[in-house]
Amino acid sequence: MRLAIKPLALVGVFAPLLILSTPAHAPAQQLNTIYNTSYPSVIRVAIRAYNNPYGPILWVQTVGFEEYCADVLSNEWLPTWRPEALRAGAIAVKMFAWYHSLHPVKTVNWTYDVDNTTNYQEFKYQSGTFQTDQAVKDTWKIAYTPANGEILPLKYRSGIPSNPNWAYIGSDFMSQWGSQYWANMGNLNFTNILGLFYRGETIHWI
Repeated sequence: MRLAIKPLALVGVFAPLLILSTPAHAPAQQLNTIYNTSYPSVIRVAIRAYNNPYGPILWVQTVGFEEYCADVLSNEWLPTWRPEALRAGAIAVKMFAWYHSLHPVKTVNWTYDVDNTTNYQEFKYQSGTFQTDQAVKDTWKIAYTPANGEILPLKYRSGIPSNPNWAYIGSDFMSQWGSQYWANMGNLNFTNILGLFYRGETIHWI
């Protein structure tokens, strides 16, 4: 933006012309929200040797976004778990991936969104099961975000098997085992399970 310079008032003699400069400001970056950002059609997955988080990247695989979510869910949640636990997991997996698709990693040799290891989410190509595929489909039009719709990663950890995992309640980290416990023992649906672990986010239909 140009700075408009008004003529200086003359008092007896010509006043010297002063050119004022304004500090440069970087343009404000628009938030990525569910209102202005669609799901990616694909996601780029860096494939590390032996699914090792420290392994070298062998190649970058481009995968359909929905297929990626299904192929992660079957490795991060047990397909035999209750459907409501799987649905809660499907939303967490999707929001995590959606966020990272908007923040790619660029190195000298590679550009990718996520890798196939627990650095991000464990991914194995075409490993989805009927149960995990169905959980992804059931929740595909649902996002879980703050009130402003900002796309943020939903984080999760394993937690303790067969345990309510109280330490994770309200921590903004979902316990995977905790999701199964509350679906099974508490008979909670996926929205209630998400609400146990994440603060400030709500369900949005997209």
